[in-house]
Amino acid sequence: MSEHDAERSGQSLSDLLRVLDLEQIEVNIFRGISPAEGPQRVFGGLVAGQALVAAGRTVPTDRYVHSLHAYFIRPGDPTVPIVYEVDRVRDGRSFTTRRVVAIQHGKAIFTLSASFHKEEPGLDHQTPMPDVPPPEDLLSTRQRLREAFGKVPNFVQWHPIEMRPVGAMSFEAERDPGLRTDTNPVWFKVDGKLPDDRLTQVCLMTYASDMTLLDTVLLRHGRSFAGIAMASLDHAMWFHRPFRADEWLLYAQESPTAQGARGLARGLVYTREGQLVCSVVQEGMIRVVDAEGWS
Repeated sequence: MSEHDAERSGQSLSDLLRVLDLEQIEVNIFRGISPAEGPQRVFGGLVAGQALVAAGRTVPTDRYVHSLHAYFIRPGDPTVPIVYEVDRVRDGRSFTTRRVVAIQHGKAIFTLSASFHKEEPGLDHQTPMPDVPPPEDLLSTRQRLREAFGKVPNFVQWHPIEMRPVGAMSFEAERDPGLRTDTNPVWFKVDGKLPDDRLTQVCLMTYASDMTLLDTVLLRHGRSFAGIAMASLDHAMWFHRPFRADEWLLYAQESPTAQGARGLARGLVYTREGQLVCSVVQEGMIRVVDAEGWS
């Protein structure tokens, strides 16, 4: 069944690009909004993507983001705009550094530090891509949920990112302990055509990178979202090579540890040709609030 079927009720790609196109209200101050459809609090990937847009618009066009480090401080309110204040920390000969604070109701809800680099030659190597089936041989997340539950839950309807898990999903591992694993490879791409500029590509990657990482922690323990309180705490990304977020990318995720109501997950992102384009690490709060799983 097509991802564009009538059951899909969330935002379109044009909606997402619109909310990523921030309004500049002063030299280093930008304002962003949340989509009309979405979760009850601002999605972490959205505020990270908007903060990166704000930082990128203060940087020379010949410098590209190579790393970002972010902290999620407070839940965002999707009913009011977010103000992004950019601090131009440094403009060097090869590197540019920016710090961004996202503010709502007079308080910081998110901070981001990003570094931009003017391209230059150097050493080149990478970890090889895992051997997995191609995305055309796999069902999407929405299709698998529809087959299992007869409908697509609201929390996966509202975004224009198509995801195709290679292995078990967390609700499947909850039902079958034999499916528990600490790896979680997922193919994903933006459902539509993106502009060619690299800032848009990395902002969409940043948005999508927050969607499945903490699921990888749950998958290891055979838990799903029921009875679990989860929130992203911090998020780090390194961008290695150019890519397009509207072409299939493999997000090879794993969870090396969980303890003390926190879980760590990391991922490597590859093009389907096997180029390593991005590395991601995230720690999240994962608090068990009941003793039973999703029946």
